[in-house]
Amino acid sequence: MSATPHKARRRALAALAGLTTLGALVAAMPAGAQERGHGHGYGQGHGRTVDVQLLSFNDLHGNLEPPAGSAGRVTHANQDGTTKTIDAGGVEYLATHLRQARQGNRYSVTAAAGDLIGASPLLSGLFHDEPTIEALNKLNLDVTSVGNHEFDEGAKEIARMQYGGCHKTDGCYEKGKKFKGADFPYLAANVANEKTGRPLLDPYFIWKKNGVKIGFIGVTLEGTPNVVTADGVKGLKFGDEIETINKYTKVLERKGVKSIVALIHEGGMPASSSYNYNCDSPGPGDGISGPIVDIAKKVSPQVDALVTGHTHQAYACTIPDPSGKPRMVTSAASFGRLYTDTTLTYDRRTNDIVRTAVASANHVVTRDVPKADDMTRLIQRWNTLAAPVATRPVGYISADIENPSDSPEKPLGDLIADAQLEGLAPADKGGAQIALMNPGGIRAGLVHKASGAEGDGVVTYGEAFTVQPFTNMMNVVDLTGAQLVTALKQQVSGPNQAVPKILQISKGLTYTLDMTKTGADRVVDSSVKLGGVAIDPAKTYRVAMNEFLAGGGDGFAVLKEHKNKLVGASDLDVLIAYLAAHSSASVPLAPPVPGRITVVK
Repeated sequence: MSATPHKARRRALAALAGLTTLGALVAAMPAGAQERGHGHGYGQGHGRTVDVQLLSFNDLHGNLEPPAGSAGRVTHANQDGTTKTIDAGGVEYLATHLRQARQGNRYSVTAAAGDLIGASPLLSGLFHDEPTIEALNKLNLDVTSVGNHEFDEGAKEIARMQYGGCHKTDGCYEKGKKFKGADFPYLAANVANEKTGRPLLDPYFIWKKNGVKIGFIGVTLEGTPNVVTADGVKGLKFGDEIETINKYTKVLERKGVKSIVALIHEGGMPASSSYNYNCDSPGPGDGISGPIVDIAKKVSPQVDALVTGHTHQAYACTIPDPSGKPRMVTSAASFGRLYTDTTLTYDRRTNDIVRTAVASANHVVTRDVPKADDMTRLIQRWNTLAAPVATRPVGYISADIENPSDSPEKPLGDLIADAQLEGLAPADKGGAQIALMNPGGIRAGLVHKASGAEGDGVVTYGEAFTVQPFTNMMNVVDLTGAQLVTALKQQVSGPNQAVPKILQISKGLTYTLDMTKTGADRVVDSSVKLGGVAIDPAKTYRVAMNEFLAGGGDGFAVLKEHKNKLVGASDLDVLIAYLAAHSSASVPLAPPVPGRITVVK
């Protein structure tokens, strides 16, 4: 197994003077850095074909400890039509499952499809995700694509994740220890410097072992600028996923690499939330929809499999390629709850994958296996550093306040929107009358019965941080009633038509969402009311939202048209202040009762 020397990473990072030099970093890397092999297992195989095990996962989001509540469960569909939930996730268990899965496999490669960091719980997020990169190194991850959340802190921070070095403002977190960076390559084939056109990072990676060669091309969704703050993608341009993959497929073929896997941080929506749902019923790919379907149907037939992510869904489908031949497309949900095991049968004579022999399935990262000792030590080490901040009580709850993915209105969404309204309603704080919260900014639920010594019902700073890890600054802006209604319509139209993004709204604002209709018509104009009074299209309203939404994030373009912006406290500070004001050990806060959005099905 070969790897880029850490000294070389140091030299590369030292050369980083700005975005214009990022593309040059790739060229400055030692020969072979783009074509290194992390082959696990045994020696030379025999026979015309060999089975290559491809283990994959996506959207870990720094969840090193087992995710709490519904974020730490998966649904299993039983043969009799019933379902059961299984507790899943935690890097101590993920490591054990992956290591057990590799046993007996002469050829095994581990890949990921982005968002491994970003929007992370406090254990990782407090330290700018250095703990997660360390854990991924120990997992023997071979390669990953970037995802949109890798850009949360900008291009220079991505370079630091790859090549190492201490944080630009926080410095090094442990005396005498310097962050070493990732032992695996981050791929960003469709991300380039806006001025020079140079790639941000490697576009592809070639895994080699005993004459077996598999090329990996990594891309993030072209719409990354729509789901990341402007500062995170400043100076970068994002290319079309299909065009980029097809371009580098030809590059790899010219290098003699005919077996190719695309790592795509874009995904789909299966018809069932059960991880073992057969999305090839009644026919190949019939049980899945969303952006990845169109991508899969247009990516070059020379690509043998697609590992995807972004939508946090679980699927292993065969979607026809442009020639009509079924091709495996997979995703392992999120937060390390699942991993995918795919068998790629490699033909030594043609150097290509025998597509008809490809088999794939998602497996649960159950918590009934031994914890990996090295991961336990890593978590304990970082928890010791985080403890003074993480364990501070900030509020109390009487029951779980969940963030269910299958419900337009979420109890925790109501709570957060109410916190933002209350915090920014005073005249000197912005005079907010309404608050809007993007659902993707709510990363976990608040769990009443948490593990550890904190006691039932206690909300710690670490738990609040896990819910709102971006620490976006709050904005209060002027919007007309017409603009407000348009924003509600943009939840279910334009870029959000295929996968709606339903804003969480503060108390007093109500409307009807008619899911029997299509597109913008799903929002019934006359139903949009504030305090029981119809919204006046010509009237101006003061609306609180985080800076991401105010910048038009998540496809809400109309919100960029605001006026008279006032910048307030961070979303996390506002949430913590609300918990402190409305809860105590003797009178904990109860979950809000839904009823702001009336859904017609």
